[in-house]
Amino acid sequence: MSTTDDPGATASEIPGPRPDMRTTAAALRDPLAIDDAVIAQIDALTLIPGRPLIVSDADEVLIQFVVGLERYLETQKLWLDLKSFALTGNIRHVGTDEPYDAAAMPALLEAFFEVSTHALDIVPGAAEALAALSERAQIVVLTNIPLESRAARAASLAAQGIGYPVVANKGLKGGAVRRMAERVEAPVVFLDDIPHNLASVAKAHAPTHLIHFIADPRLAKLLGPAKDSHFHTGHWPEAREFIEKKLTEEGF
Repeated sequence: MSTTDDPGATASEIPGPRPDMRTTAAALRDPLAIDDAVIAQIDALTLIPGRPLIVSDADEVLIQFVVGLERYLETQKLWLDLKSFALTGNIRHVGTDEPYDAAAMPALLEAFFEVSTHALDIVPGAAEALAALSERAQIVVLTNIPLESRAARAASLAAQGIGYPVVANKGLKGGAVRRMAERVEAPVVFLDDIPHNLASVAKAHAPTHLIHFIADPRLAKLLGPAKDSHFHTGHWPEAREFIEKKLTEEGF
């Protein structure tokens, strides 16, 4: 679910200033692009060559974003009309059902993020599946959030058993995944809820195993499987089984 001009961002990945040498619309939509701030974060990661890599999005993959947003909207006398895979136009006022002002959406999401970051629930089974997979692979969370929000997101995930490095991305994720993949030279798995991100990774690093993961079944029904994905699910035990099978097939 997107509210910004960043096609790689999901709904809670709020807009905000991010150090970036390429801020044009074309750069954001280039499946191979990667900005300087993301390069610096990836280069600072401790990645082990020869060890498989799992790169996971956060919202609706690790975090139950929509459920948390709905709880927050209730406190603001608003509600979410899940008629499409978007927020703008679908958040409405209780009583009148009038759409919430689109121009005020960034401020609303920023307030939600500030209040709810540490209250968002983890997707069932995510922590357990990643803990088991971490015995065979290294794990990185790649999420389109402002760089200044990276520490809060990492702390929130770690507090709920998902204590892996977090990279704050901007734009599509193909360039970032490719840069990590080139460092490990081993099997790579990528999970995301946005088809654009899966398509960009397919183009940037074709060997990557692509999982289209949408935890909220209402959203999954709206969107359907991404055409570039190799597997579609909203359940971590299924994702874990798919990943383990691929690692075994490749000798890891």
